[in-house]
Amino acid sequence: MPALEPVLNALDNNLDNSLERLFDLLRIKSISTDPAYKDECRKAAEWLVADLKSIGFDASVRDTPGHPMVVAHHDGPGADAPHVLFYGHYDVQPVDPLELWENDPFDPAIKDAGNGRKILTGRGTSDDKGQLMTFVEACRAYNQVHGQLPVRVSILFEGEEESGSPSLKPFLTAHKDELKADFALVCDTGMWNVETPAISVGLRGLVGENITVKAADRDLHSGMFGGVAANPIHILAKALADLHDENGAVTVPGFYDGVEETPTQILQMWKGLGTTPENFLGPVGLSIPSGEKGRSVLELVWARPTAEINGITGGYTGAGFKTVIAAEASAKVSFRLVHKQDPAKIREAFRAFVRERIPADCTVEFHEHGGSPAIQLAYESPLLTKAKNALSDEWPKPAVLIAMGGSIPIVGDFQRMLGMDSLLVGYGLEDDRIHSPNEKYELTSFHKGQRSWARILDALAR
Repeated sequence: MPALEPVLNALDNNLDNSLERLFDLLRIKSISTDPAYKDECRKAAEWLVADLKSIGFDASVRDTPGHPMVVAHHDGPGADAPHVLFYGHYDVQPVDPLELWENDPFDPAIKDAGNGRKILTGRGTSDDKGQLMTFVEACRAYNQVHGQLPVRVSILFEGEEESGSPSLKPFLTAHKDELKADFALVCDTGMWNVETPAISVGLRGLVGENITVKAADRDLHSGMFGGVAANPIHILAKALADLHDENGAVTVPGFYDGVEETPTQILQMWKGLGTTPENFLGPVGLSIPSGEKGRSVLELVWARPTAEINGITGGYTGAGFKTVIAAEASAKVSFRLVHKQDPAKIREAFRAFVRERIPADCTVEFHEHGGSPAIQLAYESPLLTKAKNALSDEWPKPAVLIAMGGSIPIVGDFQRMLGMDSLLVGYGLEDDRIHSPNEKYELTSFHKGQRSWARILDALAR
């Protein structure tokens, strides 16, 4: 097995060169949402292909109806070695408003951030060029030192992640035999803090519903019809209010089917992260959690399902006052799902729940808005254990297993379309200002990120 230590030494010795390469990539204005930058997106893809070829990958630009994909393969030590698919994206967000940037967003630099910290500045430093290049540099060092990689590696770099990934699913469908691996590595995530690496083991799923309750065939005068005619706002509000009990639990029948309790040792790990209702909700002007009673903030956000009302309309909402009983009322409701909850069953159960609360002379219509299951990596997974130990060997503090309240669509696509679990490891920080002016990436994230991927590849080969 290739020795790890000389690879780590090579990464240390070549840090300046790796920064030059990253800065070359950062200078390319690969803004995927703006058609004016179409050529820049292709330029970024071609730059990555040339770089991957220089370190032993069979790499190519793959055209799509939108911006191109970059696909690359390295055989590693042979057909019997573990096979990983690494995913990242080379496109970036627009830079507006430009006047809020301290420097040209496409003129990257190294700056002193105080307290001995140095940061890399510029659009794409954290999201996602700096992140993906940590993995490329780890591969470069292995190839330089040993002439091969410790595992088989395929790479997929997307050029439309920041514009909704319209070409991704068709591309995965057309190339699933080529892209399928033992598991995927996804870098578009972050650390718990500047000293503590993290692995995201859970992503909540989503079900969205638009509901419209209809009563009379027109708006009615509330003096003439009030107290007699059905009021769809009352009906809808009552149905929505019934969604939760006095303890914050969701009351839709069967809603908790497939929800698993988080292992005690994981809850203890999350408790040690120091998140309280006060420091989590305080910055938004709140202090009291509203979800299921008796559960911590992090458990509620990372490992419990939700039902949230995202919007409600009905009747006259303009200036002044209009005394009418509305003909209809509408609401938008979303459910965040965890573990093995079935989006289709949740949707049908919710619709049945609402229909039971609609009077016989009124109607209700539903329009679905998205539906995807949660992603959960088994806490006892050997893959997880290897990665956690490798990260803990590199950083000042041991790696923690976290989850994410939202979702990363590509992770679900990999699982549903390619049958692969994903290991989510990244080195971004909450204050990296991604999607905002003055985006940055810690120099330690870039340097130790390279070393971390080298350690993970070494661990996966064992």
